[in-house]
Amino acid sequence: MKRISVLAMLAASVAASPLAAQETLYFAGYSGDFQTMFENEIAPGFEAEHDVNIVFVPGNSSQTIAKLQAQRNNQEISVALVDDGPMQMAVQFGLCDIVSDADAYADLYDMAKPEAFEGKAVGIGLVATGIAYNKEKFDGQGWDAPTSWNDLTDDRFDKRVTSNPISGTFGLNSLLMFARMNGGSEENIQPGMDAIRERLAPKVVTWSSSNAEMAQMFQNGDIDLGVWGSNRTVALRNTGFPVEFVYPDEGAPAIIASACAVTGGPQAELAQQLLVYLVSPAVQQKLATEGFGPTNRKTILDADIAEDVPYGEEKLSKMISLDWDVINANRAEWTKEWARTVE
Repeated sequence: MKRISVLAMLAASVAASPLAAQETLYFAGYSGDFQTMFENEIAPGFEAEHDVNIVFVPGNSSQTIAKLQAQRNNQEISVALVDDGPMQMAVQFGLCDIVSDADAYADLYDMAKPEAFEGKAVGIGLVATGIAYNKEKFDGQGWDAPTSWNDLTDDRFDKRVTSNPISGTFGLNSLLMFARMNGGSEENIQPGMDAIRERLAPKVVTWSSSNAEMAQMFQNGDIDLGVWGSNRTVALRNTGFPVEFVYPDEGAPAIIASACAVTGGPQAELAQQLLVYLVSPAVQQKLATEGFGPTNRKTILDADIAEDVPYGEEKLSKMISLDWDVINANRAEWTKEWARTVE
C-alpha cells in the first residue's frame, strides 16, 4: 500500500510539473520536405513563445480534409494547411472556424486575405503550377527550355513525361490549362479532356499522385519533364538535382497554401495565434526556402531565394486564378470521365 501511495504521489508531482502541463497542438500539413522544414525551422519559435508542443500530422490536401471530416464530432487537429481548392471545400463543409481580426492580415495580398475564404482561412504561401524539366538532359540534347504547356505533348518526350492525375492539384490544373488553351474553361472542360486524352496521355509514363515518386523518377532518369509546382521543384533542386521550373507562356495556375483554425478543434485561441504567426514576414521568409512565395507583401527575400519562388510583379502577373466554386461543383463528374477515358 505504501508503494502504491508513493507512486501516486510521484505521478501527481510529474503531472503538476511545467513539462507535463505543456499543451499539445496538432497541426496537419504537407508531408515530405515541408514537414521537415516546419518542424525544424517554424514550429520551435511558436512553441517557445507559447509554451506549447506542436505535433505535425502529415498528408496531402485530400487526406487532411478526409481526416477533418472523419473527426468532425471530436476534432483533434487545431490547425490545418491545404491547397486553396480543397480549402474552399473545407469552408463549405463547415470545417474551418472564423478567422479572428488581426492587423497582420492587412498586409496580405487580396488572394490570401480571409475575405478570399469567406473569412475562415488565410493564405500563407504561393505556389505556381508549371513545367519542371531536367536542365542537364535538355542542355546535353541541345533542346531549348520548354516555354508552353504544349511542349509537354512534343513527340521527343514520348513516355518521358509525368503529372498528377486529376485527383492531385497539379494534374487538375493541367486539365484546366488545356481546356483554356483549346477554347474551353472551367464551365466547359471537354476541350481539356479531349486534349489531355489525345495529346498528353500518350507522352505520360505514369500518372503519379506521389510527389516523392515524381522526384524519384527525375533522379532515376525515367522522365525529362512534368507538370509540377514551383515549391516541389525547389525542394528537388535543393538535393543537387539539376531541375528547373518554367512559368509557361499561357500562364501558371496559382495554388495558395491555406491554413485555417479547425471548427471545434482544441486550443482555439492558440490556433488563431498560429495563423498570425504563419503570415509574419519572418516565417514567410522560411517558407520561401521551400519554394513558397510570400503572401505578406512586406516580406523581403534575398535575391537567390526570390529567383525560385512566385515573388515580384513579373512572376505574379503570370499566375492565373481559377474559379474553385465551379471546379468543386464539377470535380466529381470530371474525375469519373478522367477514369473512363484518360487513365
